[in-house]
Amino acid sequence: MAMVVSFSIQIGLTRLQPHPSDRTPICSRLPQLQLLSCPFSSDVVGLSGTVVGFRRKKIISARRNLKSLQVASMLSENVLVSDLLATAISGSIALSLLRLWEETAKRGLVDQNLNRKLVHVSIGLVFMLCWPLFSSCRQGAVLAAVIPGINIIKVLLIGLGIWKDAATVKSMSRFGDYRELLKGPLYYASTITFACAIYWRTSPIAVALICNLCAGDGLADIIGRRFGNQKIPYNPSKSVAGSIAMATAGFIASIGFMHYFALFGYIQESWEMVLGFFAVSLATALVESHPISSEVDDNLTVPLTSVLVGSFIF
Repeated sequence: MAMVVSFSIQIGLTRLQPHPSDRTPICSRLPQLQLLSCPFSSDVVGLSGTVVGFRRKKIISARRNLKSLQVASMLSENVLVSDLLATAISGSIALSLLRLWEETAKRGLVDQNLNRKLVHVSIGLVFMLCWPLFSSCRQGAVLAAVIPGINIIKVLLIGLGIWKDAATVKSMSRFGDYRELLKGPLYYASTITFACAIYWRTSPIAVALICNLCAGDGLADIIGRRFGNQKIPYNPSKSVAGSIAMATAGFIASIGFMHYFALFGYIQESWEMVLGFFAVSLATALVESHPISSEVDDNLTVPLTSVLVGSFIF
């Protein structure tokens, strides 16, 4: 029995071992791994009555790693160069989007409050779409975190009055005061940096954290201002419509990114995860509607709630 198992593994590894002259990427050898695993398992079942061989979870994990390798190698075969290119591309996309909203604010094309919330909704979600460009190495997460980290420095310089940037102030503040950037915008950039550096794309906490902050909190204000006639009894500054919009938008965005990252093998979809996202979105909506979020800042209370509840659930 042991000899059969050992011999089968040796055959499998020999078939997967590339010839020195063969430059075919290892990713293209995945079908061989699939073909080897199934006959091997069935052969051993016939001999001993128990399934011996590659475990299904290990096979799935191997496929995910190969998918991740394929995505990261699209830019360059060198992992460091690939991550640096991913940083440049993602940073350019984020900067272009920021410039767009700065121009709309400067030209008065959109109401200032609406413009501020469009920045709030779009930047984090669009940036998260770029995460698959980075490698699965630790340096991928760190370099991704550099992008919002640079924005932290920018916000600090503007908020402290060291750097004058009227367009940025107008697109990110409620009342046009540059010192406002030291609160909401600073918390916002710090949250995304934290999500990249600590949790990254394999964690549902990172997904819930950014989706509830961006989609949830952003749409809560937009919907609340337009359809928020019915106020919440314990907080007249918040509306029922806004809170419902926040829970719904945060939840839908979380499900969307769960599917998105599952395509690359970073997250394994499950109904338990779906229920977890619903619980986090509901909790953040309740906290955002509480008066404490008005006194402190919902850009701080919403992320903290997402992390606390998410750490308990996921």
